[in-house]
Amino acid sequence: MITLRQLTALHWIERLGTFERAAEHLHTTQSAISKRVQELESTTGLQLFDRSQRGARLTAAGEELLIIAREILSLADRITSLKDGTQVITRRLRLGVTELTALTWLPRLIARLVKDFPGLTVEPEVDMSRTLHEKLMDDLVDLIIIPDTFTAPEVTAVPLAIVENAWMAAPGLIGHSGVVGLAELAKYPVLVQGKRSGSGLFVNKWLGALGIDLPKTLSSDSLTAMLGLTAAGLGVTYLPLECFRPLVDEGKLTIIKTDPELPPVPYMAMYRNDRPSAFVTEVASRAVELCDFSRQLQS
Repeated sequence: MITLRQLTALHWIERLGTFERAAEHLHTTQSAISKRVQELESTTGLQLFDRSQRGARLTAAGEELLIIAREILSLADRITSLKDGTQVITRRLRLGVTELTALTWLPRLIARLVKDFPGLTVEPEVDMSRTLHEKLMDDLVDLIIIPDTFTAPEVTAVPLAIVENAWMAAPGLIGHSGVVGLAELAKYPVLVQGKRSGSGLFVNKWLGALGIDLPKTLSSDSLTAMLGLTAAGLGVTYLPLECFRPLVDEGKLTIIKTDPELPPVPYMAMYRNDRPSAFVTEVASRAVELCDFSRQLQS
C-alpha cells in the first residue's frame, strides 16, 4: 500500500537532491528513507531513481509519479487544514432558477452566498421549470428555485414565497376599465408561457378547472419576450404583479381586473434529499431569508 510517508520521502529527495538531506529534513535516518523508496517501488512496480547516475536522479516514471505524489500531499494538507480551521473550503454550487428569479433577487442571493461561503463558485443556470426539475432528478444541478408544480419523493421542497399575478395588457387594448370575466378575456389573444413553464402549468391547470378555453394563444418560453409582446399590444398575459408594477405606473401596461382573479403561484427551493448535503441545506435557508420577487435586479 502506498503511504503518505513514502510520497513525502520522494518529494524531499527530489527537492533537496540526496537521500541524506531528505533524511535530515524529515528527522530520520538515510536507511529509513531508502526503505520508503524501496517500498514505493515495490508497490508501484516502477523504478523511480536512475541508479546508474550519481545523486538522486529520477527516471521518467519517477518524475510522473512525483507529480501525482505532490497532488496527493497537497490534498492531505488541505484535509488537515480543515481540522485546524485554516483552509478556505472550495465549493461549487450548481444553481437552477427560472427567469423571474434571475430578474429579481438572484444577484442578491449570489452576493450573500459568496460572502458567507468564501471560495464558493456559483454556476447559475436559467431555464424553464420542467427542464430544471429534470436536471435536478438527473443530478445535473444541486438546487433549483421554481414554482411548486413538480413533486418527487426524493426531493425536498422548501417554501419561499407566494407570487401574486395579474392579467395585463397594453393600455387601450381592453375597451373598458371594469371587471372582465374570464370568458370575455378569452376573446383576446392570450400570451402564455410554454408547457415547460411552472407558472404556465399552474395557470393552465387553474383555467382548466374553471372550464375556460383559450382559443387564441401565443406561446413563448421567455418571460421577457412575453413582456415585450404584451407591451406591443399583441394580446393579454399574466405577469407577477409587484415585479412589473413600475411598468403600469409608467403607462406601458395596464392591469386587467378579472373575476375570478388569478391564483397566486407558490415558489419553492428544491434539492435532492437522497444526496445529503449540509451545504445545500444552508443555501436553501439563505434563499428563504432573501427571497423577494417584488423588485427587479436587487443588489
